Amino acid sequence: MNKMHGTTIVGVRKNGSVTIAGDGQVSLGNTIIKGTAQKIRSIKNEGYEIIAGFAGSTADAFTLIERLEEKLEKYPGQLSKASVELAKNWRTDKYLRNLEAMMIVSDGAELLIITGSGDVLEPENNIASVGSGGNFALAAARALYDGKKSSEEIAIKAINIASEICVYTNDKVLHLTLNSK
Repeated sequence: MNKMHGTTIVGVRKNGSVTIAGDGQVSLGNTIIKGTAQKIRSIKNEGYEIIAGFAGSTADAFTLIERLEEKLEKYPGQLSKASVELAKNWRTDKYLRNLEAMMIVSDGAELLIITGSGDVLEPENNIASVGSGGNFALAAARALYDGKKSSEEIAIKAINIASEICVYTNDKVLHLTLNSK
């Protein structure tokens, strides 16, 4: 059976803003199925906005984003609490624990990685990455971070660099940026 690949997501927090960027490639085995998938989403609820990027199965990621929206409705303005509650459910729920995806989320201040292992991680160095080319994007973003580039410029460039190395990543970059309040 062919395994689905093809996502690189990076989140960068710098100078009061957070950008989450991702490529658009979805591959099945050695075939590119789609080059313009949208893996970055904005969730708005009662004047509160978060951005999320996902790697893994698209249907699974949409399910997790819906569940995160539910948690944010229950815990408005509390991204960490909502993320921990999602991770707990993801790990223990019979249905959810079979979902194969990872997420990077931000409210403009916090930057978190949420995994199906029950992890909610705040990455060091203000950079988070997941997916097939995640380590390439992470290395690129870390190399670019200390310069004058904004979070948006760093995230986009990091995805473009990853696309030159990882065959499961392309240069069709989508991104969203939030400023901390």
